[in-house]
Amino acid sequence: MVLEQLEQAVCPQLDCDYDLAIVGGGIVGLTLACALKDSGLRVAVIEAKQHSVAAAKGQAYAVHQLAARIFQGIGVWDKMLPNIAYYHRVRLSDADYPGVVEFQTTDLGTDVIGYVAEHQALLAPLQEFMQECANVTYLCPVEVVETEYKPDFVEISVVSDGKLQTIHTRLLVAADGARSRIRNAAGIKTRGWQYWQSCIVAFVKPEKAHNDTAYERFWASGPFAILPLPGNRCRIVWTAPHEEAKALLALDDAQFLQELQRRYGDQMGKLELEGDRFMFPVQLMQSDRYVLPRLALIGDAAHCCHPVGGQGLNLGVRDAAALAQVLQNAHENSNDIGSIQILQQYERWRKRENLTILGFTDLLDRMFSNNWLPLVVMRRLGLWMLRRIPMFRVYALQLMIGLRGRIPQLAQR
Repeated sequence: MVLEQLEQAVCPQLDCDYDLAIVGGGIVGLTLACALKDSGLRVAVIEAKQHSVAAAKGQAYAVHQLAARIFQGIGVWDKMLPNIAYYHRVRLSDADYPGVVEFQTTDLGTDVIGYVAEHQALLAPLQEFMQECANVTYLCPVEVVETEYKPDFVEISVVSDGKLQTIHTRLLVAADGARSRIRNAAGIKTRGWQYWQSCIVAFVKPEKAHNDTAYERFWASGPFAILPLPGNRCRIVWTAPHEEAKALLALDDAQFLQELQRRYGDQMGKLELEGDRFMFPVQLMQSDRYVLPRLALIGDAAHCCHPVGGQGLNLGVRDAAALAQVLQNAHENSNDIGSIQILQQYERWRKRENLTILGFTDLLDRMFSNNWLPLVVMRRLGLWMLRRIPMFRVYALQLMIGLRGRIPQLAQR
């Protein structure tokens, strides 16, 4: 309903000046806009599509503790919670090796370890909250066709209802995804690679209760994750080499369920598919720069990582909170929010932290996605250490859920 209202609304005039314009009205872009509600900054959100592609594909995410605290600090978390599942434990295992590592709430001293949410469960409350932000203007459907960077502002040429118009802003923020047109137009290079793997994602309904447990099981072909959802549903993320993934996607539902049951195990009984299956390639990407004068990159526009551990969205939410803090502090001190000196504060904060997680997820995938004996011995020694040494287990868990880096002020409220 909120999405329909936004799509049917008449776009405001586009010849206004803004302090910052965010290109991309997805979860990360809206998190930044909503985080700036009380900043005194005039914000425009520019979104080209009326319908979210991720929502159409039934995307779902692990929401880590730090991201949840950021949403809580913004004031939107309570609106998200009714449609979000939580998990009390995570079971980590290496194929059929019996030495299973179980992370529990006692490792963190919290009521839950993390949450799982479908795309709309996060996006719709952010859209609703954005409507309450008097300083935020939502421009949709509006497409950016050209950007020109001036010393004191950015001139953005956009198309709305077939008409070419111009927006002037002190800062442009790219939240337009891994294939960011804003990043590419600015000439920012990226480093990384495509993995030899693709991911198949699907919703299933198990016969038995999922008991609020998340699973990450590593196979030689790639990680296999099970995430609990409301209504005793689960989200599976099945990583496999490209050709194997294509073959799995081509199976009919009965054949796919048969293969899925072998990989999934029988701990939750018979499985039933809900909705379509989707496949996407896996990549690691880090932008050479997160900022230029009058430009900042956040979320997938700045970086992408392997889906193991459910890091992608969480890194983007942390980017948004960090940038919001830097911009608000600059504005309160009467500094130019588009200056490179201010924007580099954000880059120094987030680029190294993101690189740590990108490297960690890459290491996990490479260590576990093979049967080379020396690595098998090393990783099983690591699992033994996780089981037997609480300090090691707690550190690893805190790293994966974002609690080992700098905590944004939003998450401390």
